[in-house]
Amino acid sequence: MHNTNNKSDLSFSKNLLAWYQVNARTLPWRGEKEPYKIWLSEVMLQQTQVETVKPYYEKWLKKYPDIKYVAEADEELLLKTWEGLGYYSRRRNFHKACKIVVDQFGGKIPNDLEKFRSLPGVGDYTAAAVLSIAFGENYPLLDGNINRVMSRLLAYEKPVKKGKSLFIGQLGKWIDVHSTLRGKCPGEFNQAMMELGSLVCRKNQPHCFECPLTDYCEAYKKRITEKFPVKQEMKPRPHYTVVVGVILKEDKFLIQKRPSSGHLGGLWELPGGKVYNGELLSHALKREIREETGLELTKIDEIGKVDHAYSHFSISLHGYLCRLEIGKSSLQKDIPRKWIYFSEIEKYPFPKASHKLFKLMKPDSFTKSH
Repeated sequence: MHNTNNKSDLSFSKNLLAWYQVNARTLPWRGEKEPYKIWLSEVMLQQTQVETVKPYYEKWLKKYPDIKYVAEADEELLLKTWEGLGYYSRRRNFHKACKIVVDQFGGKIPNDLEKFRSLPGVGDYTAAAVLSIAFGENYPLLDGNINRVMSRLLAYEKPVKKGKSLFIGQLGKWIDVHSTLRGKCPGEFNQAMMELGSLVCRKNQPHCFECPLTDYCEAYKKRITEKFPVKQEMKPRPHYTVVVGVILKEDKFLIQKRPSSGHLGGLWELPGGKVYNGELLSHALKREIREETGLELTKIDEIGKVDHAYSHFSISLHGYLCRLEIGKSSLQKDIPRKWIYFSEIEKYPFPKASHKLFKLMKPDSFTKSH
């Protein structure tokens, strides 16, 4: 256990703040005080790297400069703006939550923890981040970076998930002291801790020689920094082989919309599905197309294969140009489907794996194949 007192807590906060003032990165949302923009940035940053988020954050705000624009926006246009950022349930919940804020709170994000926490998609981290940064409330937070910092400061011998209460308790003491240091600025403390984890207390090869907190770090004192955080045993990520068909009809091909909830909810995709063990790819494609759409295929030409990793599984996606067996099938109307031109791909939000496959399809050869 890491024992602290008010004097050492004060020194801890001063050292951290002095480092942060010199080393904090310039980010589009840093220094922002508008709750909507802070909330948006925190939602986008969940499990996503800062450099990936930057252009999405700026693009989103150009289209939806305040919360009312989001609440009133078309679902598919929002999805298109988010396309490629991944974890699409974040966008779906953010849209729902913005509607509630407009309808029930007059468009003003509540600064009450219980009310804000009740909104769709708002968990402990997001609530603490927004309330501390936007409203100056004394709420400590934990993300991947701070968990790593805390595990090393305390030389915590268990996986970080088991240390949540301990970490939050200690952070709460530090943030209270920090708030007395320069007035009410707990958001600054939270951002400084996250920045320290991102820039210095890194997952691999931490830059301990640059760290302002080595005097307080048990792992550093014992020269066992690389031992932490203790890794939790991970289940192997499953891998699936998937086949999809670019089904041709004159100058167009077929796309279909995924259900609004669940993985990749609301995105458009090519019809197809998983291949059974031992099943031929061509047989799997015909079976999946028949089951999903009611269509029967004749000629099948391979486009190519792309690999893609999602958060909990990975796929090898095999794409094929397909022709229909005339007169032996009719398209089912159980879900939204459209026949589109190749040039219309950019109008619709697709998963990243689909875009990888589209890059293998040259428009001129696509047209000639009709």
